[in-house]
Amino acid sequence: MKRPLRIRTLVLLIGLGLSSTNHAQQSTTDETNGKKDDAVQLRNVDVHAIAPWRVKLDYLMPEVDGPFITVTKKTSITKLDRLPTIIDNNLRAVFSQTPGLLVSEQQAPGQTNLSYRGIGNPQESEFVTVLQDGIPLQADWIGYPTIYSFPLPQTIATVQSIRGGSSLLYGPEPPPTINLVSRKPVADRELAGYSENVFGKDGLFATFNTLSGTSGSWDYLADVHYRRTDGQRHNGDSDLAGADFHLGYRPDEAAYWALDFHGYDLETGDPGKMSYSVFQRDADTTTTPDARLWTERYQLSLTHERKFDEKTQLVAKVWSGYQNLASRSEAGFVPPQPPPTTAQLQDDVFRYAGVDARLLHRWARGNALTIGFTGYHSDAPFRQWTSSNLSVPRSDRYAPTCLTPAQVNCARLNHERSTDYAAVFAENVFRWGKWHLVPSVRLEREKVDVEESIKPPNLTRDRVDRTVTHNVPLFGIGFGNDFGHLNETYFNVSQGWRPVRYFDIGSPFGNTAAGEINDPDPTHILSFEAGVHGNPVDGLFYDVSLFQVNVKDRIESQPAGPGAPANNTINVNTGDTRHRGFEGQVDYDFLAARDPQTQRHFSVFANVSLLDAEFTATRNAANLGNKPAFSPRYLARAGLNWREDHHYKVALSWLSVASQYFQDSNQPAFPTDPTRFIPAKVPQYTVVDLSGDYYVTQKVRLLAGVSNLMDHKYYSRVFSNGIEPGLARSYYAGASFEF
Repeated sequence: MKRPLRIRTLVLLIGLGLSSTNHAQQSTTDETNGKKDDAVQLRNVDVHAIAPWRVKLDYLMPEVDGPFITVTKKTSITKLDRLPTIIDNNLRAVFSQTPGLLVSEQQAPGQTNLSYRGIGNPQESEFVTVLQDGIPLQADWIGYPTIYSFPLPQTIATVQSIRGGSSLLYGPEPPPTINLVSRKPVADRELAGYSENVFGKDGLFATFNTLSGTSGSWDYLADVHYRRTDGQRHNGDSDLAGADFHLGYRPDEAAYWALDFHGYDLETGDPGKMSYSVFQRDADTTTTPDARLWTERYQLSLTHERKFDEKTQLVAKVWSGYQNLASRSEAGFVPPQPPPTTAQLQDDVFRYAGVDARLLHRWARGNALTIGFTGYHSDAPFRQWTSSNLSVPRSDRYAPTCLTPAQVNCARLNHERSTDYAAVFAENVFRWGKWHLVPSVRLEREKVDVEESIKPPNLTRDRVDRTVTHNVPLFGIGFGNDFGHLNETYFNVSQGWRPVRYFDIGSPFGNTAAGEINDPDPTHILSFEAGVHGNPVDGLFYDVSLFQVNVKDRIESQPAGPGAPANNTINVNTGDTRHRGFEGQVDYDFLAARDPQTQRHFSVFANVSLLDAEFTATRNAANLGNKPAFSPRYLARAGLNWREDHHYKVALSWLSVASQYFQDSNQPAFPTDPTRFIPAKVPQYTVVDLSGDYYVTQKVRLLAGVSNLMDHKYYSRVFSNGIEPGLARSYYAGASFEF
């Protein structure tokens, strides 16, 4: 076979005249639109010779993806149309082929709990940047970086994951960045439609309906969806309704405008946390029968793309949105304990707006420079009331201020909060032969403001009135080499950071001292990653790497010290942690190995993350050498994917997570009290899922699946005050129709 020699020759020819995106994509359109002398060379190339490049892009982002330079950074993607339909926001399925990402599961929808390589608590994904089409999904990107809404999987085309260097591309939080790329309108018809309806265990009903098309210079997409379930526990019911709208306009070949709207409205019960003894006895126990959560999120964005010439491209986005997190909570109890007599009503509002503009310029032979800026502002008032009514409606408000902890039907807390954030950045890929070098720089500024007008009456500290500003420079450098047949090495060293949040400078719930004494620095991250990936033979993709992430200046609460009121604490930078290990991914398609052009695929995939994490410095000497919370020694996924285009899709996926400590002390909670005892470690657990789509006709599909096939009893979400059990076995069946 001389095909490898032909491919190397082709790569060399393209490398002399085209950028790295064209290297990666190798599409027929790109080839014919290249320089005339290149087109002459490409005309006689066998289609099979370029197929491996396209296969590689089934697993990796392009080296220059629009205005984003990702070469020398570890990336991975999952194309959801290659998986069976994902029902009920099953995040295990969404991230089944994303190595190393830990999903801390809970039964109620809404909160999305992700962490990576043992950095930070998975609670509400506070240490992972999650975006939709490059726009943050966090409630407040800087001051309150939590995820309480997640797009329906049916609206997502691709899940992108970027490790080291993600902070240089997108901004705050440690790596990785998870970017959810929305589906595009149908391009070849003026009108296309799809309707999906599913029923399942625990009263599950889900419907998803969409229309899309392209007509002349315009394209559009609109969908509405609804999902309800009774839940596996009493007060575990939920109702989710949403809608998405896209309108695009292309005035000429060089420009494109897009208007996008996303709406999300969720009401869910909160059945509560439980002790380990209750979990062992009956994991369906409800400890908070009246607690509720309401989440609304509405966002509008405008995107403009323009190609000034063949070498220069602009992508700019402006967006604005509103999110409301309202909740009714109560103290948990298990009979014969008496029920609580009061409830707390909480309202957390976020009004935000942002802008992001990036300019890419290709120069010389294969080099590319990207520059840009980002700006963001959020207003986030936070209020609480105490009520004597355990079923107090969401809209009730109480004017009197609570003067004593026992007072009811009064205002308990009021914080006015805001953030301002800005960044400028630049990155360049230099190429010579098969080598590439990517230096990066990003300068960031945050301003966080908290003003407290009502303080909980049980606290002895002063009212909070604080504004802090931080300027943070970030640098990175990447280096790589193409070798052999479609293999590439990559090495990346990048800085990242975690901004100071509202709670870091003014805790609304505890005796965290107000004033300048409470002034922690942001947490700083330095990540190293070296690896190799490739598609050396038909049907095979692999990616293996070694990594180390150094986390400095973790923020924790400590006693305020002499002269402070009793029980006062301050938030300080208490210590450093080191996270190192191995991450590997492999996918082998047996049928594509025999015929790269086949429409039938039978692939085996596996990915594993091996992690060694520990405290290397800390003010709390007892924690030195401990493992940080939520740092499992291994996280492994594997599965089978069998599909034939427009005939069937079947997926069997397996997840196994090692045991892990749930708090940095590596100690249990309440070890002498069996009614509140929580073991130091979350036990190891393994979960298997099975799902499939079958085309009865080209337009009608049957959908079915079973989650937690072996009905494994487990939990992965735990706090010192209780455990939230994972979902027991569940199943669904339904059908879809398209035209």
